[in-house]
Amino acid sequence: MAIRDVLMRGDLALTPSEEKIVRLLLTDYPTSGLGTASSLARRAGVSDPTVVRLVMKLGYDGFADFQAKLLAEVEARLHSPLLMMEAKRPTGAEDSAILAYLGSVGSALEKSVSLTPLQSYERAARLLMETKGEVVILGGRFSRHIAGMLAGYMLQFRPGVRDLGALSAQAFDTLADLGRRDVLVVFDYRRYQFDVIHYTRQAAARDVRIVLFTDQWLSPVADLAEVTIVSPLEVASPYDTLAP
Repeated sequence: MAIRDVLMRGDLALTPSEEKIVRLLLTDYPTSGLGTASSLARRAGVSDPTVVRLVMKLGYDGFADFQAKLLAEVEARLHSPLLMMEAKRPTGAEDSAILAYLGSVGSALEKSVSLTPLQSYERAARLLMETKGEVVILGGRFSRHIAGMLAGYMLQFRPGVRDLGALSAQAFDTLADLGRRDVLVVFDYRRYQFDVIHYTRQAAARDVRIVLFTDQWLSPVADLAEVTIVSPLEVASPYDTLAP
């Protein structure tokens, strides 16, 4: 089984710190696993022993064993006839721009599956549905539209859902009502918005739990989030996609 597939197993009981490591390994695969255990721990914001415990939980004898198998996988891919055939496949002139765009969106959707551990989706769902407090939803200039869609869906399942919409001075006043019983859902993609980041930092200072939806370059909010869901943005278009 490929290491990426091992990382994506849904039956693993991962701690939040272990999820951070898995997310980093998936979003920067395989490069993030080719350095030292200490460098991986530092990038993920966890301790060195946490990295070692994770790879052993995944079934490896230690970090050296994990890395050796990752290197073997990289070498095998570099010499894969299938990979070389895909790289040399000609681009059909008959493919229209619309087909290229739709194909790239489909590829982005497929890639999104491999960027976030399944446990993170499950943890996010539990936070949204089981919190005893309020669920506050916040997006940026473009992403607030999908934030509004999530709010609309959430209202069908539970009370206490608030869509902040476009941030204003009055929106910042809502921070006074938030605390450790509440959850803030943030959509923040490049170019990351200062006001969204500022609001989230103030909410985190009040012990509000954060669920973040972002891209593979990671919003600064990722350092504050309990759960981070990563999606690719790039498609065959001058504009990013929010489809995933």
